[in-house]
This record gives sequence, C-alpha cells and structure tokens, in this order.
Amino acid sequence: MKLTTLPEPLLEFGTGTHVCPRTGIEHLGVYDKRDDLRRTELRIGVVGRGEGIDLLDDWLERCRDGIERKEGSKLLNLFRGFGGINQDYGFLTRIINSPQYTRTIKKSDISAVVKLTSRVERVEKAVALYYEQIRFLAENRSVDVIVCVMPNEMFDSVTTTAESDDGDSGESELEHNFRRILKAKSMHLGTPLQLVREKTILITKQAGDQQDPATKAWNFVTALYYKGNKTIPWRLVEDTAKLRSCYIGIGFYKSRDGETVSSSLAQVFDEFGHGIILRGTPVSIDKKDRRPYLSEDQAYDLLRDALDEYGRALGHMPARIVIHKSSQFRDSERKGLVRAIKEKGIRAKDFVAITDTDIRLFGDGDYPPKRGTLMTISESEGVLYTRGTVDFYKTYPGMYVPAPLKVTVYEQDSSLESLCEEILGLTKMNWNNTQMDGRLPITLECARKIGDIMKYVSPTEKPQVSYSFYM
Repeated sequence: MKLTTLPEPLLEFGTGTHVCPRTGIEHLGVYDKRDDLRRTELRIGVVGRGEGIDLLDDWLERCRDGIERKEGSKLLNLFRGFGGINQDYGFLTRIINSPQYTRTIKKSDISAVVKLTSRVERVEKAVALYYEQIRFLAENRSVDVIVCVMPNEMFDSVTTTAESDDGDSGESELEHNFRRILKAKSMHLGTPLQLVREKTILITKQAGDQQDPATKAWNFVTALYYKGNKTIPWRLVEDTAKLRSCYIGIGFYKSRDGETVSSSLAQVFDEFGHGIILRGTPVSIDKKDRRPYLSEDQAYDLLRDALDEYGRALGHMPARIVIHKSSQFRDSERKGLVRAIKEKGIRAKDFVAITDTDIRLFGDGDYPPKRGTLMTISESEGVLYTRGTVDFYKTYPGMYVPAPLKVTVYEQDSSLESLCEEILGLTKMNWNNTQMDGRLPITLECARKIGDIMKYVSPTEKPQVSYSFYM
C-alpha cells in the first residue's frame, strides 16, 4: 500500500490558469473570451406567478451589481464575493430580461393545483401550467434560457409525502419528479430550463440557509451562462504530452414503472468539455446481485455509436478512450467495448470502475484527509478522496465526513495515479457548481443526471445531446 496526495488540477480561463472556478472567472475572465464569435448577452425568459417574477427581477439586478462575501467569515477563498455580471468583467456578458420575455401564471391556477388531493395529479397539473408558458416563450420569443420560478407552496405540494394516496413514499424519488418531468416534456422545444424556488432568491437571511447569497449567485449565473451561451466558462488545462483522449461515462436508470433498466451514456470529447448525450437500450439484470449489465453486443453498439458521434463532431477518432462506469466491468461488457475500439483503430484504452467503498482514512488533527489523497492498493486498485480538506480553502468545506471513491481499472494502458489525476480533474467540469470539490467526475455525474430525466423522455423522441438540458 502507498499513500500519495495528487496535486489540485488546474483550470484554464480567458487569460491564464487557476485551481478555483470563481477566482479564475473573476481575475482571468471566462475561457471562451478568446472566441471572437462568442455572444455577449443572454436573453432570459421567465415563467412564474407575479410575486415570483418580481423576486427574480430583484435577484437578477443584484447579480448584475455584485454581492459581497459572507459576512464575518475568515475563509476568504471559500466565501468569495460575487463581482457581478456585465460585459466588462468576469463573465463578459450581460443578462437581459424584460416583460416581453415573461409569462405569468395566475394565482388561482396555482391554488387549484395545491388543493388537489392526489400528489400525482398535482405534479401533472403543475407541469402542464409551466409547460404551456415555456412553449410560448420558446416558440415566440428569442430567449436563450428560461427560468421557472416556483412558489413555495406549490413546490411543497409536489414534493411532500404527507398525503401518500398514490402509495409511493420514497421521499428522495418524489423530490425531483416535477423537475424531471418538466425538463423531459420541454426538451423538444430546444431551450434549456433553470428552475428556482421563490424562497431561494428572496433577498433576506433565511434560517437554516446553507448557502450565502454570493455563493448562490456564483452557481446561478454560471449555470445560466453555460446553458444560455452554449459554451464553457472554463476547461481543464490540456496535457500535450498525453494522447488526445475521449472520456465516456456509462450509467443505468430504471424505467418509470421500474420494470426495465436502460443504459445512459455521457461522452466528454476532450478537456474542452465538449460532450454528447446518448440513450442506450434496455439491459439485463444479474439474478444474483440484482445489478444491471450490458451484453457484448449492447456494449459494442453503445461505444460504436458514441465514437461515430465523436468522429462527426471533431472529424477524427481519439487516440485513447477512457470509460468510467458506476459498477464493475463484466467480461461481456469488456469484450464488446474492446471490439468497438479495435474496429475504430484506437491505440490506447482504460476501463475504470468508480464505486463506493467502506474504507476510510483519518487526517491529521480535526480535519479529514486532503482532497486528492490516493491510497494505492495495487497497480489497478485504489481509494481516492475527491472530497476532503482543500488547501486553497484552508478548510474542509463539507458538512459530513467525506466518503472516498473506490477506483478499479480494467484493460489498463495508463497508471492508476494518472487515471486518478484525470478523475480529480473531471470533478471540476460541472458547470452547475463553482465549488471546486465535486465528488464524482462529470462523466458519471452527467450520466446519472441523464438517467433521472431520460426515463421521462418518450422512446420515440430524440433526446437533446447537450448536458445543459439535464443539469
């Protein structure tokens, strides 16, 4: 066994590199500022009740002007102030919202939904209310992203289980049904959605609120920028000494009735974060451990289709393939994947299973191990802390004891340490979160988010290929 601490991966911005997304944007500008064709304004559509729309107007104005860092905190790098969004600083973009881009939902319609006795019916009616206005904006207004503001009472009515008349008491499953169904139903319209609750944008100190206003603004504006601009605010620094790699994440999701399990795939083309979303086919379940797996032909078809998309997008095949999977690789899967790789003439490959583990390490003093701590068990197996104490923040920024990842490598052409460095870097490629210590690499995080929503997309409908429609 061997213990090492991997360096914090650098990110590239407009005029330089930094480890932190917020600091990088603030001091170096968004990465795509060097693109002469980039857009410098975002048109925001808004759907909500009158009070919610007023709250969002106030919140957007505050985001434009900037928000001071968390009061009283000595953790200056963790609780960085938000400097605003305009065409001269940071994001180098202005946000435009106006009554022409706004659709109001009547209070009486909201009250009628909340009063329904069936939670399933409440969800369906709430989705219908928002979808009608979203469709109008997408089809009749030139908007880049649509923000849906949910009244607190409506959000509570579609997420609580107090009246479990439908027989479903799974709190975590219910919590996101409205969001998942709305995003799936609106996907064909071609405009990404951003959902917010009224109480999260209310400009007051909330009891028990976990995020300070500046942190909320960083995450909110970065997500809007990525979704509306169809570009990226940062990327990983390219290692020119390595083969040009294509990163792929494979995950599984259950159908709505729970009867079938399908595969979902998130393909990250390269360090730029260019990606593609593909939907797989129903897969088999192992009768012994109840885990889903791909047959040899399914694995072959899935990777072949992904590589075809890669070739169409970039005009060539990658020199190396890295596949991340949220479960162990079976022999049938390995055979199918290897067959597709050989057929395309790809030189190098690494199949990496990234799973949970009961192993824990203890850090010095009161803090957990550093982010990037790697315990090497063998040449192909290790335990990696993607969350932990962060030197740049001078603290551990989490609320609970961090759980490391078990990393097991198959078909291995790269060292375990090199593969873990890539995993650590890919945890920073989620533009829905500007804190630099994500737990999962974007390959698996994206595949999981895809599965959450894909189950609500009709089998006859072609799903959107951009992550912006799923995050």
